Amino acid sequence: MRIGEVASRSGVSARMLRHYEAIGLVTPGGRSSAGYREYDADDIVRIFHVESLRALGLSLREVGQALDDPTFAPGDVVADLAARTEQRIGRERALLERLRRVADSGPGDWEQVLDVVALLSGLDSDDPSGRQRAALSGDVVAGEVLARAVLTERDLNVAGALRWALSRSGDDATDVLAAHLADDDAEVRRRAVLALVESPGESSVAALRSAVPDSDPGVRSRAVLGLAQRGECAVVPELIDLIVDGVADVDAAEALAVIAGENADEIVGGLVARLGDDAAVRRRIAQALGEVGGPAAVIALRGLVDDHDDGVAVVAKYLVRDR
Repeated sequence: MRIGEVASRSGVSARMLRHYEAIGLVTPGGRSSAGYREYDADDIVRIFHVESLRALGLSLREVGQALDDPTFAPGDVVADLAARTEQRIGRERALLERLRRVADSGPGDWEQVLDVVALLSGLDSDDPSGRQRAALSGDVVAGEVLARAVLTERDLNVAGALRWALSRSGDDATDVLAAHLADDDAEVRRRAVLALVESPGESSVAALRSAVPDSDPGVRSRAVLGLAQRGECAVVPELIDLIVDGVADVDAAEALAVIAGENADEIVGGLVARLGDDAAVRRRIAQALGEVGGPAAVIALRGLVDDHDDGVAVVAKYLVRDR
């Protein structure tokens, strides 16, 4: 079978068949009387073997080794190909993620694209100080880029810089942050809540409200305290829960004092109702009553002056005397 017919039937071009012959990969078994290449059945089989191995990703050198070396281990080649493929897919996924992050920033021209690429390069640095410098550069307004970075940042200083930059970016990245409040990783949810607390505007309030029932104490406390900072009186029961549970209880007591106002008596009533039998809880509640202040709080503290727990009694006496 001549080269033209082989090319037609196999789908391998005549040019590639000549190349295979030149490098000794597939050598025709004979020549016609006129000097034309003649491929026999074994040659055709070898061509299909070559093409099959190339389809797996082997180089022509590796194909020749696989076909001619009896000690060649195909399993090792396949494992190596799988590893190389995974690396290539990883690089392509990283490129795709970067392209999406650039697109999410909404660049209006090529200069902004280059600025965002520079920011991403800085945020992808292995050096925390490099990531922090990128976050504080102030040259790029890219809220969604910053939001996605803050969700994965482990260094506390860099995370703080990213939240600061995000709050000043002018972009509303609430949707990006809120979407991660359902993440399986509690640490990611904590980062999202911290960023939402520092995000200006009303759009983040609804997201914080949705995080109040979170099962993680860190997420829940950050959301409740963030809402209290914005004057949300509806979180008073949750603030009292934090005090009773001993989770950010000092911050919760201070938050109650800030939002008390006309609700002071109701807040004091809520605290007194949770006194219970645990002395540690009563101490925390006594301290919270001292923060809230007002006549009702003083009356409640006087009721704790004779508490059977010395720690509770001492705290109550000091606070009453201080008033």
